[in-house]
Amino acid sequence: NIINKDANNFFFMSSKIRLYFSNKIQSELITHLTKDQSHYVKDVMRLKVGDLLSIFNDQGEWNAKIENYEKNKANIKILEKVRNMKNENNIWLAFSPIRQNPLNFMIQKTTELGIQKFIPIICERSMVKDVNIERIKKIIIESSEQSNRISIPNITKKESLINFLNLFPKKGRIIFCDINCKKSNLKNILSKKIEGPTCVLIGPEGDFSENERQSIIDLNQTFSISLASNILRAETAAIAAVTLVNFQLNL
Repeated sequence: NIINKDANNFFFMSSKIRLYFSNKIQSELITHLTKDQSHYVKDVMRLKVGDLLSIFNDQGEWNAKIENYEKNKANIKILEKVRNMKNENNIWLAFSPIRQNPLNFMIQKTTELGIQKFIPIICERSMVKDVNIERIKKIIIESSEQSNRISIPNITKKESLINFLNLFPKKGRIIFCDINCKKSNLKNILSKKIEGPTCVLIGPEGDFSENERQSIIDLNQTFSISLASNILRAETAAIAAVTLVNFQLNL
């Protein structure tokens, strides 16, 4: 029964451990996992020699098996390739940094939703100024592993809002989540195909200053949308906006 076979394969693939592997991958290659990954598969998940797992990077996804264990190192053998990288919507998220727990949640969920690049921006009313890039990278990788995506989003160094606006790709567009926007039609906005990225722009908890808001809407590539009649927390607005943009781009 082909349906049952496909269902079993899906369950098998989705239930396997998936790990991001930054080095080159090719069939029959014998290599090793990082120290942290080795600890995870051996001591946390208790995989035995011969057990299967999946490894992936921007080249695709492969089956692999535990070849043997050495001190602080798990050796694996790459088996067959099971998935190629597919074209994905080029969606970015530009956001003003927020407190750690809400930020972690926002990064995790928007990674699951397909964000390709995160851009921390510092605004006049940003309450949080520092961004732990390395910690965010770990959250991005873990979320990609768990959500079955192959690509790993990038995160840039923090920059000022004005610098972000000045350097934004000319062939891209910015979806500005503006609480002052009275009416918008996201479907019409996104119906036009473009070569550059579609970037969701989320302001700080205290919102943009009036000068900043004017600089944003004066940009020809900016399209303002309203997400709700209520005031949303920054992480809620980001997740809602990315969900809506991704949905419309997939129609």
